[in-house]
Amino acid sequence: MEILIIAGITLALLFNFVNGLNDAANIVATTIATKVLTPIKAIGLAAVFILIGPLLFTTAVAKTVGEGIVDSSILTPSLILIGLVGSVSWLYFCSHVGIPVSASHSLIGGIMGAGIGAGGFVALILPTSDVIADFISYGLIGVIGGAIIFGSLSYLIGDRNPMYLVMGGLIGFAAAIPASMFLGLIEIRGIFAVAIFIIISPVLGFLAAYTMAGMIMRFLSRAGTPERMNYIFKKLQIGATALHAIGHGANDAQNAMGIITAILLSAGYISTFEVPLWVIIASCGAISLGTLLGGVRVIDKMAHKITKIVPYQGFSASTSGGLVLSAMSSLGIPVSTTHAITGSIMGVGATQGASAVRWGVVREIVAAWIITVPAAAIVSYSFYMFISFF
Repeated sequence: MEILIIAGITLALLFNFVNGLNDAANIVATTIATKVLTPIKAIGLAAVFILIGPLLFTTAVAKTVGEGIVDSSILTPSLILIGLVGSVSWLYFCSHVGIPVSASHSLIGGIMGAGIGAGGFVALILPTSDVIADFISYGLIGVIGGAIIFGSLSYLIGDRNPMYLVMGGLIGFAAAIPASMFLGLIEIRGIFAVAIFIIISPVLGFLAAYTMAGMIMRFLSRAGTPERMNYIFKKLQIGATALHAIGHGANDAQNAMGIITAILLSAGYISTFEVPLWVIIASCGAISLGTLLGGVRVIDKMAHKITKIVPYQGFSASTSGGLVLSAMSSLGIPVSTTHAITGSIMGVGATQGASAVRWGVVREIVAAWIITVPAAAIVSYSFYMFISFF
């Protein structure tokens, strides 16, 4: 049993290490793209501030990962270990080929696959009918409200393209759900929260970055020369990268915390789901080390291939991504750093027109988002079934 526990803790820390290897791109992409910092300096800055993130927030995300995905009564150190094997295998493969996937969703898929193997689909913690009904109600309010607002704006500017209604509805939905959660009107946890925030987090990142970059563009047209503004925003972008790293640490670093705490709880080493301090430090250290070692292929795709950006856009994207991650961490939702920053980069690019965004690259990234949870689940389920034969 002790060997399994040690192996599980080691693999959980390895998962955070590979997480940092993959998600280094998400944090430093805009800083490198605008040549504010060299890759080495940018990654070093991110690694330091990742360590700070979990100390500024609660460990609610860790609890969601450890207790909100699979029925805790069937969780054992061996089952968690199998789930980790599936998630780490998928994440390492994606890092190797340069696909910017979500480490959080890879982990959740791995745990789901192992849980299904052990207890069937009933082992998954799914939302109640009341939660789904509330979600639909508040989501519809957001869709209708957003469509009305954007439809009215399009009418006022003389552009009656029906796509404004669609865009307004999507943005209204993405804003209404987290707002309802912050106000305590609806409680969404576990697998359901992970699933819906695959859509919501990039839309929030897009909206925040598009708005911020648009406001800065208007300011730039009346204040100073472009060279002066670029100099200012190059300095500000360093702070934005630090904020993004803090948000990343506050959310993604808690993946290993949740798994290790679940292992300790299932083995009887602790009696309640409270994350020990040494687990927090070890998890942050692992993800920071992974970040220091890079992930060059993923950085190239995120920094250069989605859209061409300048310092004020890089500042807008990093700040927006960091704010989205921090907000989700306070709600205890394990969202994707990849999704948030990709949406943000798309948002700043879209301020230059739709043609400024390379939508073909975006489609590749979105496809990876969609398949991550089921792919990691299939890997861990297959591994569970293979082990069960022996």
